[in-house]
Amino acid sequence: MNWRINILLITLFMLSCRQEKASETITLKETVLIEADAFKTIATEPTVKIIDFRKKEKYDLEHIEGALTIWRADIEDNSSPYKGMMASKLQIETLFGALGIKTEDVLVVYDDNGLCDASRLWWVMENYGFKNVKLLHGGLPAWKAIGGKVSSKAPTVKETNFKLKAEAETRYYISKEQVQEALKSNALILDTRTTDEFSGKRQKKGAQKGGRIPNSIHIDWADAINYDGDKRIRPLKDLEVIYNRLNRTKNDPIIVYCHSGVRSAHTTFVLTQLLGYKNVRNYDGSWTEWSYYNNLPFESDSITTIKK
Repeated sequence: MNWRINILLITLFMLSCRQEKASETITLKETVLIEADAFKTIATEPTVKIIDFRKKEKYDLEHIEGALTIWRADIEDNSSPYKGMMASKLQIETLFGALGIKTEDVLVVYDDNGLCDASRLWWVMENYGFKNVKLLHGGLPAWKAIGGKVSSKAPTVKETNFKLKAEAETRYYISKEQVQEALKSNALILDTRTTDEFSGKRQKKGAQKGGRIPNSIHIDWADAINYDGDKRIRPLKDLEVIYNRLNRTKNDPIIVYCHSGVRSAHTTFVLTQLLGYKNVRNYDGSWTEWSYYNNLPFESDSITTIKK
């Protein structure tokens, strides 16, 4: 079975490199990001599982034929006092087994939010040592544009015994306690939320207060995509300009966070998989967790409201 997976991955790599000029997006040194035409050639392979990472009501209306449905709550730890924390190894294994996913399968994930939500699933699986995850660039619209088949019916699945590695890998993960330690060394903390969230003007549901982690700098995750257009990732040269504002080398440590670790997972994906940054870690609990503890330091801007 392993030889089939290796052949599949080599095919993905060759197809991705072949379409580099046409997509005018990025240099695909790895096969994490896959274009719709390359995906179409392997979509029906038995070792490929398609994951529709959108809300269930959207999946029920229309999805890529054969796709399975997963949403944020499915990969969150419900035992936490605050929402959004990464699900346990057992929870992921149980979920994937129920969906008929095998340990050796390749997952191709798409969403309708510029791969923001899909990146969270990629990040979770990376933390558990599962490497066979690809993100479909352009999502459902890109698939339909090349005549890809869609359906409103869920596929029939046969339960499997899905297993992750015994030991978790934390290359892209950082905890609250580790962030606290990093603040003592003036580590670079990157806030990927909106400007209003960063300033403290806006407080999203789930946060206990508005504000930010001390000494954070701000680059909205959405700057990396054509947010008001097709939501595709911007060309490599544009990404380099955006993240050169970090004023760090690609080997320097960078901690990213947002409201609950979803948008910052996207930034982690962009920095590590597309731009080649080597030491980026996403704070799982992010502002939802940080704001929960009154003993943790925070900053917010002074907001003045002018009454007319």
